[in-house]
Amino acid sequence: MEKGNNFSRRDFIGVSAVSAAGFTILPSQVIGGLGHKAPSDKLNIAGIGVGSKGQVNLRNMNSENIVALCDIDWTYAAKTFETYPTAKRFMDFRIMLEQMNKEIDAVVIATPDHTHAVCALAAMQLGKHVYVQKPLTHTVYESRVLLEASRKYKIVTQMGNEGHSSDSVADVCELIWSGAIGEVKRVDAFTDRPIWPQGLTRPEKGMWVPDTINWDLFIGPAPMRPYHSTYHPWNWRGWWDFGTGALGDMACHVLDVVFASLKLGHPSSVEASSSAFNNESAPNTSMIRYKFPERERVGKQKMPAVKVTWYDGGLLPSRPGSLPDGIELGQGKNGVVFHGTKGKLICGNYGEKYRLLPEDKFSKLVKPPKTVRRVSVKHEMDFVRACKESPENRILPASNFEYACPLNEMVVMGNLAVRMQGLKKKLKWDGENMTFTNLADDDKISVVNGIPGAEPKKIELNAKQFAAELVKTNYREGWSLKF
Repeated sequence: MEKGNNFSRRDFIGVSAVSAAGFTILPSQVIGGLGHKAPSDKLNIAGIGVGSKGQVNLRNMNSENIVALCDIDWTYAAKTFETYPTAKRFMDFRIMLEQMNKEIDAVVIATPDHTHAVCALAAMQLGKHVYVQKPLTHTVYESRVLLEASRKYKIVTQMGNEGHSSDSVADVCELIWSGAIGEVKRVDAFTDRPIWPQGLTRPEKGMWVPDTINWDLFIGPAPMRPYHSTYHPWNWRGWWDFGTGALGDMACHVLDVVFASLKLGHPSSVEASSSAFNNESAPNTSMIRYKFPERERVGKQKMPAVKVTWYDGGLLPSRPGSLPDGIELGQGKNGVVFHGTKGKLICGNYGEKYRLLPEDKFSKLVKPPKTVRRVSVKHEMDFVRACKESPENRILPASNFEYACPLNEMVVMGNLAVRMQGLKKKLKWDGENMTFTNLADDDKISVVNGIPGAEPKKIELNAKQFAAELVKTNYREGWSLKF
C-alpha cells in the first residue's frame, strides 16, 4: 500500500469482504488451511500499531518472519519500518488482513485501547492467532466478546501483560495458596501513573493533519473529532474515548498477581473517589474500592470475601508497621500489599521483590512446592510456541484470553465507578450480565462536560443509560463488533 493511498471507509466496505461493519465469518474447515505451517517452520507475523509498544513486541519475536506492518502514522512507525524492510506496509488493518490473509499466521496488536477489540476480532475471524497489548480492551463488553470469539475460533491468544509469565507471579500464588499468610481479606495496590496529561478538556481548535497520519483510522470506532497533537502519539491514554487512564494502563500489571493468586472473578461492588475530572479525560488521582465475594478454596486455603483498593496518581496505602524503615513499599512506583490473618506479603509489579512480614516470623519459611507452570522464554515467545503446537497437544500461553478477559473486565469496570462517582453510592455489580443492579430508572448523575470553547459545567444524565453506554460504547457508523 502506498503511503498516500488512504481508502475511505465506504470505499473499503464496497470492495472488501472483510469490513469493520461485520467481518466475513469463514467456515472452520476453510480457516484451518489459511497460512498455517508445520510447527517446525517460522511463524508469519503481522503487527498493527508498531510505533511504540508494538515495536518492542515484534523485537521479542525476531526469530520469526515479520511479514506485514500496519500503522496509522508512518512517521511514528518509521523506525519499525526500517527494522523490517521486507515487510509490507499498510495504514488500514482491514486492507492488510484482506490482501495478506494467506500469508499471515499471527497478529500483534498494540494500537490505542479503543481499537484493540476491532483489530483482534477481525484477525480472529480469519483464523489468526492474536497477541493483544494490555489493557486487552477499552470496555467490559469488548472483553466479553473477545473471550467468546476465542472459544469459537479456537486460536492462540495472549494479552501483553508480560510479567504474568514471570516466576515471581507463580511464587506469590504458591505462597498464598500454601496458607503462609493465612486468609487474605484485604489488598492494597498502587501506581504512580499517570505520567501523561489527564483531567483535560478538549482543545478548542483542531490542527492540520500531517500527511503521514490517517486520522480517520486513528479515530476508528470512537466519535469523530478534529486532529490535535494532544491526542497522538502516546497521550491518548488520558482521554476516555481512546484510553483507560492510569487504571487501564497499569492495573493489568499491578493487579495481575492479585487476580491470579486470589482467584478473583467478578467484583460484587465497586466505588471510587478522585480528583476533579470531566467526561472527556480521566482524573489525575483516584482511589477505587472493589469488593469480591467468597471463592472456592485452593487446596486447604480458604478464599474469603476480600476488599481490593486501588490507588493511583501518587496516592499510597498505609505503610505496614512491620515494614522496616528504609525499605520501599512494593517497588516504589508500583506495589501490592496482601493483608493476611497470619502476616502480610508486599511486592511490586508481578510479585517482584516480594517480602513477608513480620520478617522474623517468616525467616525460616520453606517455599511451597512448585505447582504453577514456569515459562522459560519471553512472554511473546511463549505465545509463538503455542501457535506452532498442534491444537491437540497445545499448552496455552500464560495470559490467554480465558485468564486475560476476566482480569481485563475487572480492571476496566473500575473506570465505571470513577465516571459514575457523582451518584455518591456504592455500585452493586452483576458481572454475568454486565450491569449495575442498584440503579433506579429515574436515577440522575451529574457529570462535568469538556466541550471545547465552553466553560466546564455539570450536566445531568440518566444514570442507568450512562452506565450502559460505558459498559458497551456505541461505535461510530461503519464500525461494529459482530461475529
